[in-house]
Amino acid sequence: MEMEFESILLPGIEATRPLVIAGPCSAESEEQVMTTGRELAAKGIKIFRAGIWKPRTKPGGFEGVGVVGLPWLQRLKHETGMYTAVEVATKAHVDAALAFGVDILWIGARTTANPFAMQEIADALKGHDVPVLIKNPVNPDIELWIGGIERIYRAGITRIGVIHRGFSSADKKIYRNLPQWHLPIELRRRYPNLPIICDPSHIGGRRDLVQPLSQQAMDLGFDGLIIESHCNPDCAWSDAKQQVTPETLQQILSELVIRDHAVTTESLTDLRHQIDEIDEQILEILAKRMRVSGEIAQYKKENDVQVLQAGRYDEILTKRSQQGVEMGMSEEFVKEVFEAIHAESVRKQLALINNK
Repeated sequence: MEMEFESILLPGIEATRPLVIAGPCSAESEEQVMTTGRELAAKGIKIFRAGIWKPRTKPGGFEGVGVVGLPWLQRLKHETGMYTAVEVATKAHVDAALAFGVDILWIGARTTANPFAMQEIADALKGHDVPVLIKNPVNPDIELWIGGIERIYRAGITRIGVIHRGFSSADKKIYRNLPQWHLPIELRRRYPNLPIICDPSHIGGRRDLVQPLSQQAMDLGFDGLIIESHCNPDCAWSDAKQQVTPETLQQILSELVIRDHAVTTESLTDLRHQIDEIDEQILEILAKRMRVSGEIAQYKKENDVQVLQAGRYDEILTKRSQQGVEMGMSEEFVKEVFEAIHAESVRKQLALINNK
């Protein structure tokens, strides 16, 4: 579906990178909202975010203060001039947020993954003109992400942006949610004018990871950042470990290096030409490898040998991962590459063997 997006920038906000949205994970009390908001406004932050309704993995946890917190955001907006942003997951959320003058709505990862919920929100948004930010679904499915965007777009909303908050995985190492940067990069390739905002708080899950993740997002040309900031993070009622103080947020933003992605020097052009040539060589080598796989398939067919040889596969992964590390690449990257190559090789062998 062809989609043309309008700017999500609100009056008085400069079109410079990064657009910054900041505030606590949850609105906990009027005092907490006002204190945090005043401190952020003093640091130059223009958009205040706070969770009013909090989707929790398990029942019994703090699920947000609900509608009672919306007047707090109204008061903050009136006193400081900040814009406000909240997460919505149902028609009732949308109706309440708009009734209290919330300026930006965002849709969470769990909701994006549910087409029924997305359609309910889209229907509730018809006839309104408000910026809507759509987080990636919890699982790494770019088509599901795009489907959510399309539903909101079909409702007549053209001021749309997306939030990259990482993807859930059972294999948690450093990050709370794996970045998998290639997915938002692919989204940018398909929709060049779609604003992309990074959520380093949810990707990292730890406040010490907010700065390096923010820098990576800027280096990849992302348009903005949505960062959880609390006046007293250690006492936060939700996601305490990933929230930073307004003062720390100011330091993080001041240390960011914003590179001009529109400048292409002659040297960069030459380097890109080298990359193109190397990519062609990689494809030629992969094609050669697949031809050899075809010859192996023929041998297995003639000699009634099963396709998958688990011992051989394990040997390839182990050896290639070690070689990759010695060459300066991460073990995880090399393993992922050879898993994909092996999967294609097995697919090719099965197709050849079953082609009577």
